[in-house]
Order: sequence, then structure tokens, then C-alpha cells
Amino acid sequence: MSSDAATVRSERQGRVLVIRIDREAKRNAIDRVTTAGIDEALNLLDDDGELWAGVITGTASVFCAGSDLRDGTGGGTERGGEYGVIRRRRAKPLIAAVEGPAYGGGFEIALACDLVVASETARFALPESRRGVVASSGALFRAMRALPLNVAKELLITGAVLDAERGHQLGFVNRLCAPGEALATALALAEDVCLSSPVSVAASLAALATLHEDEDAAGWEAGAQAVERVKAGQDIKEGVAAFFEKRRPRWQGR
Repeated sequence: MSSDAATVRSERQGRVLVIRIDREAKRNAIDRVTTAGIDEALNLLDDDGELWAGVITGTASVFCAGSDLRDGTGGGTERGGEYGVIRRRRAKPLIAAVEGPAYGGGFEIALACDLVVASETARFALPESRRGVVASSGALFRAMRALPLNVAKELLITGAVLDAERGHQLGFVNRLCAPGEALATALALAEDVCLSSPVSVAASLAALATLHEDEDAAGWEAGAQAVERVKAGQDIKEGVAAFFEKRRPRWQGR
């Protein structure tokens, strides 16, 4: 079964919905059509009582490079927010199956999931500061929830890369596997989840979400203020121009 967006494909495997981002020529960057496709697939996961868990993955060489800076993401969706997933309040667990880079918004998609499976090829990074912008899809508060504070800070202000092995050691990655095995490993984990009562799973996820409600609201507000601050300066224009011109930015610090 495929969604109406050619860049996102979804298929049922028993009670698990597998959602594949498939724009490898664009490193699976999220554009408007891809946002709509992810949203459609996750709406199905939310609404279909026969589905108990979901897995979101990319292609063999890359999970997701984040937002398509040239074409734009089309904005958030009503039920899912950014990329159709970032602000979604889900009752069913979603597992990220990561092969290759998960950069920027790709990392933020993984942070929005409940569990993360990564192959040894997986790499996580938040390069926004190198482009004169900030991570605006949840990483400003979710990174420090998933990782030690100083590690999260380093990722946010240097653009450093976190490899899968260290991510596993730090507790962010639930399962570390051989290259090419992320999806199979994530499906096995999803099947393990499906051995539990879906009512119990939903109740547990709802309780955890409730515990984080105030913290999340403060995080989104702080993130919005950070976005406005960079938009008011000149460095954002230079950062985006340098990215497209494939050169080092010449920051003005204003």
C-alpha cells in the first residue's frame, strides 16, 4: 500500500505500519509532498485499530537530511505539525529505523519517535548553527531529554556528528545493528511491542506525554523566540547563501 505522495511509501506488516521516506536523490530531504505523505501515513496508523505500532525509515544509504531548503516543507500539518510527525500526539509507538545520516530535521524526526534503531552506518547531527539558523523542530528541548545535557549542547552549537555506537552507549539508540539491518531490527522490536496490550501501551504513552506537557510547551515557546532572534539578524541570509554556494559562511555576528 502506498500513500498518494510518491516520496513516501507505507506498507502493512501484520499489525505494524512501515513508513518509508523515498527521495534518495535529495537525501530524503522533506519537501511539501513528503510532509503530506508522512502525515497521511501517520493518520492511518493513528486511526486504524488493526495497526498497533509504526516504523519510520529512509532508504539504504540515508535516513533523512532534514528540510528541503530550496523547495520548503509546506509548513506543519493539522495533526502532526512539522513534517507531519514532530508535534503529533500519538497513542501508538513509532520506531525510527536509521541507516546513514539523520541530520537536522531528520534527527528531529528520530527524537520525536518513541524508540530508535540504528545501524552502524547511522549518523546524527544538528548542523543548523553552521547555517545561521536554529533547530526549530523540537531538538532544542528533546535533545537534552534524550542525551546528556553537555552532549546535547555540543550537537546544537557545533554541528558535531554523533555516531550510532556512541548514541547507543548514551542511551539514545535502543538497538544497534549491522549495516542494512535497521528495518528488520526495528520490525522485530515492533513485534515485541505488539505482544503487549495495545490499551496498556497507549495508556503508558499518554501518561508520559502528559508528564511532559508543560515542559514541551515551554520548549516550543523558547524555540519560537530563538527562531525570531535569528530571523532578525543578518547571519541567516549568509548561512543559507553559503549552503547553496557550497562555501564556508562569512559570519558578521549580527
